[in-house]
Amino acid sequence: MDRLEAMSTFLAVVEAGSLSAAARRLKTPLATVSRKVSELESHLRTKLFSRSSRQLVLTDAGSSYLAACKRILADVIEAERSASGEYIAPTGELSVTTPLGLGRTILIPIMADFLKAYPDIKVRMIPTDRVLSLVQEQIDVGVRIGALPDSGLMAIRVGEVRRLACASPAYLSVRGTPRTPEELAGHDCITYAGFASGDVWTFVKDKATTAVPVQTRLVVGNAEAAFAAARARIGIAAALSYQLQEPLNEGGPLTTVLDDFQPVPLPVSLVYAANRFLPIKIRAFLDFAAPRLKRVLAS
Repeated sequence: MDRLEAMSTFLAVVEAGSLSAAARRLKTPLATVSRKVSELESHLRTKLFSRSSRQLVLTDAGSSYLAACKRILADVIEAERSASGEYIAPTGELSVTTPLGLGRTILIPIMADFLKAYPDIKVRMIPTDRVLSLVQEQIDVGVRIGALPDSGLMAIRVGEVRRLACASPAYLSVRGTPRTPEELAGHDCITYAGFASGDVWTFVKDKATTAVPVQTRLVVGNAEAAFAAARARIGIAAALSYQLQEPLNEGGPLTTVLDDFQPVPLPVSLVYAANRFLPIKIRAFLDFAAPRLKRVLAS
């Protein structure tokens, strides 16, 4: 049994919440994940999980072992980085995860300048609207939109983005412009995975957050498709403020609606693991990207 691999699998199961979810995350057969956990329990001669028909719950031994696994795996990663010289000079591969739209619109231009400034650093960007585990996926830095959960990660707040509703002027000329969030019930709406909660959108009314039902006529996979649908006069789309700056909107202007009812802005943060020693490549990126992101998001 490969102990480090078994520890990584155990950690993935805990973070994913189930064997099947961990198998999907690791892109490994469910039987393999189950076998590795069983082998680890046999090796330790203790149960790490209390199994039921619906969920896995850590035993007391599992909770203690989890803390040790996190520490050991972090030390291994740190040792590998130290051996490769990452604590001596800004060099090596830097992995950064970012939301799809923000990465393309805002981070790519910053990254281009960063690569010119640090020719010995290679960057692996991971654009996704899923929240990835930095430790499990061995990612150096994450760009996160929204409130951050209580975790062991360090965070640098670099700005905020606003949640908007927008539509084609041609659509609004035919269907009318909603003046209050409640009037969305009389409109066709467009949303996409990872942004809005389906048939309920939130707004601020009388200084209080309110949720209003909407008539979702189209659900798409990403912001680009939502904007294309809005330009095609299908309905009103949900968006984040920076997404309206994307070149893809050159196909036709989109007009924001209900600006007086915008929800509370969402914070944007750079997050990274709180290791005892921070590789110079990570510090270089944080120092380079943070002020530039602040300037862009402030505008």
